[in-house]
Amino acid sequence: MLTVAPDIDVLVRFGRALADPIRCRILLALREAPAYPADLADALGISRTRLSNHLACLRDCGLVVTVPDGRRTRYELADERLGHALDDLRTAVVAVETDRTCVDADDKGCC
Repeated sequence: MLTVAPDIDVLVRFGRALADPIRCRILLALREAPAYPADLADALGISRTRLSNHLACLRDCGLVVTVPDGRRTRYELADERLGHALDDLRTAVVAVETDRTCVDADDKGCC
């Protein structure tokens, strides 16, 4: 049964997904069109095993869903608004100073 996550949970899940470059690439690819895992792995130049792990994370975060298609399974964004959100984030990031690096909280630094 699907439920709607609270606002903070949604942001944390989205942040977790975006924290990895491969997951970002997957989300951007799925923003363009739904895809099958084998095609995604080939397009991104990564192994199917590695892709599978990242897709599982994105599914667990609630950002992608699987759609049965005969004997195959297709992946797509869970909500078309996620594609718009990715576009908005991509355009917002260009305002960040390019000579600064965002560090992890464990490094005791801040963007």
